[in-house]
Amino acid sequence: MNIQIFGKSKCFDTKKAERWFKERRIKFQSVDILKFGLSKGELTSVKNAVGLEALIDPKSPDAPLLQYLAYDTDKFEKLLEEPKLLKTPIVRNGRQATVGYHPEIWEAWE
Repeated sequence: MNIQIFGKSKCFDTKKAERWFKERRIKFQSVDILKFGLSKGELTSVKNAVGLEALIDPKSPDAPLLQYLAYDTDKFEKLLEEPKLLKTPIVRNGRQATVGYHPEIWEAWE
Protein backbone atom coordinates (compact mmCIF):
# COMPACT_ATOMS: atom_id res chain seq x y z
CA MET A 1 0.00 0.00 0.00
CA ASN A 2 1.13 3.50 -0.83
CA ILE A 3 -1.07 5.73 1.34
CA GLN A 4 -1.12 9.51 1.05
CA ILE A 5 -3.21 11.64 3.40
CA PHE A 6 -3.90 15.16 2.18
CA GLY A 7 -5.35 17.31 4.94
CA LYS A 8 -5.37 20.55 6.84
CA SER A 9 -3.28 20.82 10.00
CA LYS A 10 -6.26 21.88 12.13
CA CYS A 11 -8.74 19.36 10.68
CA PHE A 12 -10.06 16.92 13.30
CA ASP A 13 -10.93 14.23 10.71
CA THR A 14 -7.43 14.43 9.21
CA LYS A 15 -5.93 13.78 12.65
CA LYS A 16 -8.35 10.85 13.14
CA ALA A 17 -7.36 9.37 9.77
CA GLU A 18 -3.64 9.64 10.57
CA ARG A 19 -4.23 8.00 13.95
CA TRP A 20 -6.23 5.17 12.28
CA PHE A 21 -3.31 4.31 9.98
CA LYS A 22 -0.72 4.70 12.78
CA GLU A 23 -2.64 2.31 15.03
CA ARG A 24 -2.49 -0.33 12.28
CA ARG A 25 1.20 0.36 11.61
CA ILE A 26 0.45 1.30 8.01
CA LYS A 27 2.98 3.76 6.64
CA PHE A 28 1.59 6.88 5.02
CA GLN A 29 2.73 10.20 3.63
CA SER A 30 1.02 13.21 5.15
CA VAL A 31 0.63 16.39 3.08
CA ASP A 32 -0.72 19.71 4.39
CA ILE A 33 -2.79 20.96 1.45
CA LEU A 34 -2.87 24.53 2.76
CA LYS A 35 0.95 24.65 2.58
CA PHE A 36 1.69 22.43 -0.39
CA GLY A 37 -1.61 22.02 -2.26
CA LEU A 38 -2.26 19.16 -4.67
CA SER A 39 -0.82 18.79 -8.12
CA LYS A 40 -3.22 18.79 -11.06
CA GLY A 41 -2.51 15.08 -11.58
CA GLU A 42 -3.20 14.20 -7.94
CA LEU A 43 -6.44 16.16 -7.88
CA THR A 44 -7.53 14.62 -11.19
CA SER A 45 -6.85 11.13 -9.84
CA VAL A 46 -8.95 11.81 -6.72
CA LYS A 47 -11.73 13.44 -8.77
CA ASN A 48 -11.89 10.36 -11.02
CA ALA A 49 -12.21 8.13 -7.95
CA VAL A 50 -14.82 10.08 -5.94
CA GLY A 51 -16.38 12.70 -8.24
CA LEU A 52 -16.03 16.47 -8.25
CA GLU A 53 -18.87 17.29 -5.84
CA ALA A 54 -17.40 15.04 -3.11
CA LEU A 55 -14.24 17.19 -3.11
CA ILE A 56 -16.02 20.40 -2.14
CA ASP A 57 -16.11 21.20 1.59
CA PRO A 58 -19.64 22.43 2.33
CA LYS A 59 -18.37 24.03 5.58
CA SER A 60 -15.96 26.31 3.73
CA PRO A 61 -17.20 29.93 3.73
CA ASP A 62 -16.39 30.22 0.01
CA ALA A 63 -18.09 26.93 -1.02
CA PRO A 64 -21.33 28.64 -2.18
CA LEU A 65 -19.30 30.57 -4.77
CA LEU A 66 -18.52 27.29 -6.55
CA GLN A 67 -22.23 26.77 -7.24
CA TYR A 68 -22.17 29.79 -9.50
CA LEU A 69 -19.45 28.38 -11.72
CA ALA A 70 -21.23 26.84 -14.70
CA TYR A 71 -18.64 24.31 -15.81
CA ASP A 72 -16.99 21.48 -13.91
CA THR A 73 -13.64 22.48 -15.42
CA ASP A 74 -14.00 25.93 -13.81
CA LYS A 75 -14.86 24.34 -10.44
CA PHE A 76 -11.87 22.02 -10.76
CA GLU A 77 -9.53 24.94 -11.52
CA LYS A 78 -10.90 26.87 -8.51
CA LEU A 79 -10.24 23.86 -6.24
CA LEU A 80 -6.68 23.69 -7.58
CA GLU A 81 -6.16 27.42 -6.91
CA GLU A 82 -7.74 27.39 -3.45
CA PRO A 83 -7.13 24.13 -1.56
CA LYS A 84 -9.01 25.51 1.47
CA LEU A 85 -12.20 24.66 -0.48
CA LEU A 86 -11.33 20.93 -0.45
CA LYS A 87 -12.99 18.58 2.01
CA THR A 88 -10.41 16.70 4.08
CA PRO A 89 -8.90 14.27 4.66
CA ILE A 90 -8.27 13.08 1.12
CA VAL A 91 -6.78 9.60 1.42
CA ARG A 92 -5.19 8.03 -1.66
CA ASN A 93 -4.03 4.49 -2.27
CA GLY A 94 -2.88 4.41 -5.88
CA ARG A 95 -5.97 4.99 -8.02
CA GLN A 96 -8.33 4.49 -5.07
CA ALA A 97 -9.31 7.47 -2.96
CA THR A 98 -11.70 8.65 -0.27
CA VAL A 99 -12.72 12.10 0.89
CA GLY A 100 -13.58 12.37 4.56
CA TYR A 101 -13.12 9.83 7.37
CA HIS A 102 -13.94 6.36 5.98
CA PRO A 103 -12.20 3.56 7.92
CA GLU A 104 -14.68 1.00 6.56
CA ILE A 105 -13.29 1.60 3.06
CA TRP A 106 -9.65 1.69 4.22
CA GLU A 107 -10.13 -1.74 5.85
CA ALA A 108 -10.77 -3.20 2.37
CA TRP A 109 -7.48 -1.74 1.11
CA GLU A 110 -5.41 -3.81 3.56
